[in-house]
Amino acid sequence: MGVYIPTYFSFIHQYELLLKDEHIQFEKQDNYQKQSYRNRCFITGPNGKQLLNIPVKTDSSKGKQQTKDIKVENNVTWQKEHFRALQVTYRSSPFFDLLEADLAPIFERKYEYLYDLNMDTFHFVMDTLEIEKSFEFTEDYQIDIAQDYRPLAQKKFTPPTSNKKYIQLFDDRNGFLENLSILDLLFMEGPSTTLYL
Repeated sequence: MGVYIPTYFSFIHQYELLLKDEHIQFEKQDNYQKQSYRNRCFITGPNGKQLLNIPVKTDSSKGKQQTKDIKVENNVTWQKEHFRALQVTYRSSPFFDLLEADLAPIFERKYEYLYDLNMDTFHFVMDTLEIEKSFEFTEDYQIDIAQDYRPLAQKKFTPPTSNKKYIQLFDDRNGFLENLSILDLLFMEGPSTTLYL
């Protein structure tokens, strides 16, 4: 059983690992780390990788805060900006039109907690791929775990280089960009995403 931290439209390598695990555990007792994949992902763009970052509310007076307690900052229009970026970038991709209506509610619902948002992105991907995965949440924080995939959420984590490539938008300018958000693969490969993973 692998232990993962739910992140914002996780990058492709995390889903490669998730799909191999028969049972998943999501960490719910970890401390929030700034500038991690918990609240950010990368998509492609005409000038290379483009960052989508969710603004969050942190309270330094409380000391360390658990990820499950981190609130989304909804006084800025990040959802509108992120969805617009996806529409502008991927409108010409093969499968964006098929997924747009199912994706839209994530950018319309006003989330209070980042954790809930990240879990909804996981459910969106699983529903899109028509894959059912059993999972549970951790009840306490453990340091030593056999299949510990929590470091995938850290900004400093560098996923292994993959020899598997797929056609990306702007690859004539940027070359192949490794481990973008799973959204990039879904928009380009559609139902073949599962075979790729």
